[in-house]
Amino acid sequence: MNRCLLAPLSILGLLAGFSLSAGALESLLSLQSNTADLAGHFLPPSPAHFFGTDELGRDIFIRLLYGGRVSLGVGLTAALAASAIGTSVGLFAGYGGGRIDALLMRLTDLLIALPLLPLLIILSAMDLSKLGISVTTDTSLYKIIVLVSLTGWTTAARLTRARTLTLKQMDFVTAARALGVGPARIVIRHIFPNLLNTVIVATTLSIGNIILVESVLSFLGLGIQPPLPSWGNMLTNAEDNIWEHALLTIYPGVMIFITVLSFNFLGDGLQAVLDPKSQRN
Repeated sequence: MNRCLLAPLSILGLLAGFSLSAGALESLLSLQSNTADLAGHFLPPSPAHFFGTDELGRDIFIRLLYGGRVSLGVGLTAALAASAIGTSVGLFAGYGGGRIDALLMRLTDLLIALPLLPLLIILSAMDLSKLGISVTTDTSLYKIIVLVSLTGWTTAARLTRARTLTLKQMDFVTAARALGVGPARIVIRHIFPNLLNTVIVATTLSIGNIILVESVLSFLGLGIQPPLPSWGNMLTNAEDNIWEHALLTIYPGVMIFITVLSFNFLGDGLQAVLDPKSQRN
């Protein structure tokens, strides 16, 4: 395996593995992630509580694992959804050309021109219950995924369009068109497979940004809502005790930093593997 991929894949694999096993570890170690124990609040790290406990006596280690499950899940799901939207828009615009291209690209430019974080803050603050939508514990999770997916597809769209404009001028596309192959089949069988490497790299790099966006919204109290833990709302809960118990902010902050950095390195490594020309530039 390429050395550029080994380190980030190992780190992300460990994070994903521990996060997915949060429930099993919680039962095995007889710890509680959501049950308050005020008599045991702010305990220091110990064999019983690896990272100590928070202001409500909940085990920080287990909450970090559950938070990782949420943050990684939001990042991966939203990145894939945004990539699917952006790739579809880019393919239609690049291959269709003319008015279709102009319309879709002006829509993309309009969304790019909007200030993303203030827009997400406004949309996240909407009370879905007033719109007749049933609100549950997981509603905030689904809302963040939908909002980020609907606002984060522009980069994939522009990259896909640019690559499609190049590919549709290639000889193999011209030959397929001359043989009477339809536009849909050309896009699916000839163009899409040749731009898949670009889509994979762009999607991987976007995961880290989405995790940061989710963390910021959760930190502001507009993202993932308690009792569902995420690294962002763990930072919010620790804000009032930052001077007396700084470790409460360091743990989720370090997890966000390591995860985002690993996804960025993974994207760079994938680009080197999938696009060998980039290594010679």
